[in-house]
Amino acid sequence: MRKIDILWVDDEIDLLKPHILFLEQKNYTIQTCTNGADAVDLVKEESFDIVFLDENMPGISGLETLNQIKQQRPNLPIVMITKSEEEFIMEEAIGSKIADYLIKPVNPNQILLSLKKNLDHSRLISEKTTHNYQQEFRKIAMDLSMVNTYEEWVDLYKRLVHWELELEDINDSGMLEILESQKSEANTHFFKFIKNNYQDWLTSDDKPTMSHTLFKDYVVPNLDKNNGTLWVIIDNLRYDQFRVLEPYINEHYKLEAEHSYFSILPTATQYARNAIFSGLMPSEMEKRHPNYWKNDIDEGGKNLFEAEFLAEQIKRLNLNLKHEYYKITSLKNGKDLEENYNSTKQNDLTVVVYNFVDMLSHAKTEMEVIKELVGDDKAYRSLTVSWFKNSPLLSIIQKAKELGQKLIITTDHGTINCNNPTKVIGDKNISANLRYKTGRSLSYEEKDVYAVKNPKDIFLPSITINSPFIFAKEDLFFAYPNNYNHFVKYYKNTYQHGGISLEEIIIPCAIYNTK
Repeated sequence: MRKIDILWVDDEIDLLKPHILFLEQKNYTIQTCTNGADAVDLVKEESFDIVFLDENMPGISGLETLNQIKQQRPNLPIVMITKSEEEFIMEEAIGSKIADYLIKPVNPNQILLSLKKNLDHSRLISEKTTHNYQQEFRKIAMDLSMVNTYEEWVDLYKRLVHWELELEDINDSGMLEILESQKSEANTHFFKFIKNNYQDWLTSDDKPTMSHTLFKDYVVPNLDKNNGTLWVIIDNLRYDQFRVLEPYINEHYKLEAEHSYFSILPTATQYARNAIFSGLMPSEMEKRHPNYWKNDIDEGGKNLFEAEFLAEQIKRLNLNLKHEYYKITSLKNGKDLEENYNSTKQNDLTVVVYNFVDMLSHAKTEMEVIKELVGDDKAYRSLTVSWFKNSPLLSIIQKAKELGQKLIITTDHGTINCNNPTKVIGDKNISANLRYKTGRSLSYEEKDVYAVKNPKDIFLPSITINSPFIFAKEDLFFAYPNNYNHFVKYYKNTYQHGGISLEEIIIPCAIYNTK
């Protein structure tokens, strides 16, 4: 292992000889100087791993030296050492992005601890994280064989996402492969669980909150009638993406409660989001509101009447709510709402549907540049964060906070990176989605799907007589035998939704209060 090169800057460096000998015995290399000007010159000429810098020196001060070094080497860790505990000095140093702050007199072990924290930080975290996941792996594997309730599935999925986020920044591809294998196994079990329980949930009291009960179960009880509530539905937002957006939301709001709910099948916008706003299952929407509902093979947009569905649900629940609905499908839409958001302060409920993440997943299929940017789940999360930090949505959330509004953030369904094809055959009018199909004369691999012969059994409309629904399991996508290889190459490693996976079905609903 190579030696660590340290620059120690102190006008009384001779008094620190015992510390320097101690570190040299620990295999560190120390170069010293007694003033800031020499330190700046040394940093220009040589490569150091870390600098220990005295705050109070004759000539240019420690803080000025710090600023000049940072101009030369912005990523070089600097540990400030000072006799002073004055708050303004600490604030100035911290504002200049020091790596650590030590108060004199320092002892050798303090110095060693600071070195470990700043230079071995990544290695120590990596080793600890790997060790902890190895222990948790066995527990998850045991739980996976016994999980049999929707509450247990929520807990297990959250644990898998937790470890995915913990492991993504460590350099251990072996651990990530083990986690991916465990996620794949979990999805195999989850598919069987949904296949065995989904139909019963729809007529049972013992069921999770689902798309069509989300508004009644989680939104209505949390409305703030005094200051109003902002309800944001980010289309196609997975639980792991929500997790990485949380820190930016938490800068403005305090989390009151976090729920997980289950998307209905198909896990597709026209079904799941219409169910959220109508409070009805798709066959009920078709029956009660035929002028609003469109089936897969019908021409035109399938989510054009969300505002009307919501108004009908509010009326049906006998709620006296002044509300407004906005759908954001472009940067201009978002900026317009951001600029005029204060006009919502009279509302009891302001609903914002934001479509960016869904557009991102579709763009990965259609645009080569997005395919390169979103090569895997880690990159997908990273791009989602980049969008959110710079989006009008974050500004809208800030404005809602200034108005004292409560905040509810959720989604309509998730998405999964599809890597394996399964063949399907049907007539020319079968639906186009790659994760579910409906239509006549469907032929498919029984083991790869949840097949519902009579759609009414799960409250879905029948497009024609003998039009079953089939839902793909795990990370499968449907491919036609005609031009099969081209089709598979085009859609492999793309984000799709509509089928059955933990990523698509178990999704977040978070309730926030102003800080």
